[in-house]
Amino acid sequence: MKVRKRRRAPTSPLEKANRKSDQDFIADYLQPGAPGLLPWIREWKHPRTQEDYTVDLVKSNLMQEDEIQACFRLIEETSRSDYENSTTRWTPDSKLKEMRSEGLRYILVRDGDRSVRGFTSLMPTYEEGQPVVYCYEIHLKPDLQGTRLGALLMGFQATVAYNLPPISKVMLTCFLSNTRGLEFYKKAGFVRDDLSPEVRKLRGKMCTPDYVIMSKTISRIRGDETERMPAAACPPMANGGVSKKVAIGREVG
Repeated sequence: MKVRKRRRAPTSPLEKANRKSDQDFIADYLQPGAPGLLPWIREWKHPRTQEDYTVDLVKSNLMQEDEIQACFRLIEETSRSDYENSTTRWTPDSKLKEMRSEGLRYILVRDGDRSVRGFTSLMPTYEEGQPVVYCYEIHLKPDLQGTRLGALLMGFQATVAYNLPPISKVMLTCFLSNTRGLEFYKKAGFVRDDLSPEVRKLRGKMCTPDYVIMSKTISRIRGDETERMPAAACPPMANGGVSKKVAIGREVG
């Protein structure tokens, strides 16, 4: 008889968070809210058209194939040219594999027909030993841009970081060619992170990175005190290290 192995107990707050169901993740890390950020919502109204949309959190392994494909098409629609003009290149199979990464969660924005019109994806993880919420992607259809929906979705990322110590920041990667995206992130409080690669000399040639790693430090307010969480030195998880997750999304605002 085959003996079933006991599942190893989670050893860090991030591991525990990544094992939670979507409902528990919302209850523990999104619904408590955070100072200066809008609380978690399940419905959103377009400010110009007054059309109603739903907002859902879904783990990657629980998403339907048509939902994954809808998100993939949205990435292709908004960002394929940035990939094609980079050293990363546009490789659909690799992108789809990344989109199905274990522990990745999607916040899906759907219209009345349940069609995905926008999304962001995130994962609590470690980057060079630093606990962070990594924003993998954020993309909106053109008619949802400039509505503050993008700011709302980025706010949810910050809320998760706020409610999940010892996380100290939200981090993302953006192509330098995505000037509108870069401006959006700067307005949201993101700055160039120390982990971002520098220009370097390789085989006698100067190599300039085509992407930048950006981050936003999260402050926790307790009474009259503001606690700025340090970047704790923690052992990296299996997927640790500087990754090339690319949060793009044209003028997501």
